[in-house]
Amino acid sequence: MYGISRISRAASARRGRRASRSAAGLALAAVTTAVLATGCSMQDAICGGGEYPVMTIGATGSACVSDDEDPPKGYVRYPKGKVPEHVDDKWDVYWRTHSVDKDGRIIEVPAGS
Repeated sequence: MYGISRISRAASARRGRRASRSAAGLALAAVTTAVLATGCSMQDAICGGGEYPVMTIGATGSACVSDDEDPPKGYVRYPKGKVPEHVDDKWDVYWRTHSVDKDGRIIEVPAGS
């Protein structure tokens, strides 16, 4: 016959295992929530730190230039407020079909340019 203390120890061990599984589940849920909450910040940046994006004049090409340099010949800075920051963000998608002409006017670019 089982004594009271033996039954109590078995029940206590089950509660301990259940508590550790609950803690592991809670930790997994916290990590998942953190990853989902920071999803936007995990997108690929258009340029690395210390660089800014530039676009080709009259076409859809782009490049990254060091913060302490001017754009190379044939490139210009993006218009203020319309600078792509991450791959596939609003402005990255927009500038795939638009550019600026030599006078700085925004133009639509034919496909394949």
